[in-house]
Amino acid sequence: MTTRLWDKGQPLDQRVLQYTAGEDYALDERLVRYDVQASLAHAQMLNARGLLADGDHAKIREALTAIGEEHARGEWHITLEQEDGQTALEMRLTQGIGEAGGRVHVGRSRNDQVLTALRLYLRDVVEQLSAGATGVAEALNTLAAREQDTPLPGYTHMQQAMPSSVPLWAGGFATEIRDDAEGLRQVLRRLSKSPLGSAAGYGTPGLPLDREQTRDLLGFESVHEPATAVQLSRGKAEAQLLLEIDLLMQDLGRLSADLLLFYTQEFAFVKLPDAFTTGSSIMPQKRNPDVFELIRGRSVTAQACLQEVLGITAKLPSGYQRDLQLIKVPLFRGIDLCMQTLDILPPALEGVVFDKARIRMDPSIHAATEAYALVVKEGIPFREAYRRIAEKAGK
Repeated sequence: MTTRLWDKGQPLDQRVLQYTAGEDYALDERLVRYDVQASLAHAQMLNARGLLADGDHAKIREALTAIGEEHARGEWHITLEQEDGQTALEMRLTQGIGEAGGRVHVGRSRNDQVLTALRLYLRDVVEQLSAGATGVAEALNTLAAREQDTPLPGYTHMQQAMPSSVPLWAGGFATEIRDDAEGLRQVLRRLSKSPLGSAAGYGTPGLPLDREQTRDLLGFESVHEPATAVQLSRGKAEAQLLLEIDLLMQDLGRLSADLLLFYTQEFAFVKLPDAFTTGSSIMPQKRNPDVFELIRGRSVTAQACLQEVLGITAKLPSGYQRDLQLIKVPLFRGIDLCMQTLDILPPALEGVVFDKARIRMDPSIHAATEAYALVVKEGIPFREAYRRIAEKAGK
């Protein structure tokens, strides 16, 4: 039985299938609901343009809706033999309603089909990641309010330099993480263009498709045109999203690096909740801050995901190339690790407690403040005030 959309009946070496499909069939599981959504819009447009009879359209609409609901309940999954989600969906549709199921593919290629599903999925991902980042910022603001009277030394060159506080420290991170949330939302500009109807990258000559209708049905802001631009855009929104994920993960990594430093016995500025630390297999006295160490380390993974996507697309010629399939692995990996990090951080921060008794400020930390006071009091140039304070400190 033919199982692949392109199959013409010739035998296929199983090694070719395994090598070319790779992980794609499993990765496509998260795109099924979006593929169903796009297929419903495409079928509605075909019907409106007289390319799909009312009866066939009704069958397709009912069957696609049921197939999507069954997948959401875990009643079926994409198999290696099916190669990808697009094949699995059309197979189930045709098995369910017969010849009518094959009519939905007119004016559509797997290329624009999967890219449409991917952009719909990434729109939701952007909203989820942005909300998650905002949640971390709110957790930091709550920590700042809880520790509003707790002083902290501010460091430059790993030495005490200026007086700070927990609200200043946490507030700085909260502000940057909110900025990261906004940066994530900027990716929506590239995701707002509808690729549906561009087919294999050169449109559908001779077919009176209405790309504007499917754009409207799917909530895209514009039609991505000309059709030849669609495949050239592959990897751009994905890379931009991974860049914003990388920047966010760097902020979370730096936040974690501070907390790890503060948690050392030499500093002991903070106490971490037992529920978010682990034990040692050999040293019974130890609690290990594994969560924050892994957040720090995973910022590197996020950067690697970005570099992989950029590397895949860097030297490709125009038109569709199978290399583009490989973008999904680093893209989904970067998304997942960021989602997991944003999920675990707010409850972890909720249990962070600063120990005021352990936070000692070197008296010299107020040197700059004393110099400013001389400028205000005596009206002398700052460099003169700087020299006087330095001489007083024996520096």
